[in-house]
Amino acid sequence: MQIDRTDRRILTELQRDGSLANAALASQVGLSESACLRRVKLLEKAGVIERYTAVLNAAKVGISVSFLVRITLKGQTDRDLGVFEQAVCRVPEVAECYLTTGAADYLLRVVARGAADFERLHSKVLTKLPGVARVDSSFVLRSVVRQAGLPLD
Repeated sequence: MQIDRTDRRILTELQRDGSLANAALASQVGLSESACLRRVKLLEKAGVIERYTAVLNAAKVGISVSFLVRITLKGQTDRDLGVFEQAVCRVPEVAECYLTTGAADYLLRVVARGAADFERLHSKVLTKLPGVARVDSSFVLRSVVRQAGLPLD
């Protein structure tokens, strides 16, 4: 799908506020409501818009700490990676997981209710994931940049 300037404007506004009503979105991007809705539906169908979500305030829902966790596996075969990835997807405290290059195989962002909760996660969950050889973690002091959207200009 070719994404034109108008599509980029729609995507920018939806990244800013995914709960925008179609009428408000159409007004902001200078389209009729029907033309705007048609474009949004095409962007969804093409997979450009994967889903809509709410960004929560972690502290207000009791999540007080984040950790960056580097995981090294015992093996790096496709099977080793697949088994690990299936298991890590089932851990609700894993907010993000990336297969990476470098010293570790994976980088995870893990959220917890506090240090004791993270200790439980570390000892009872993360180290028990299939194929894990090493777990190295860093406490996040504060978030400097936290962007949900992508640069489109």
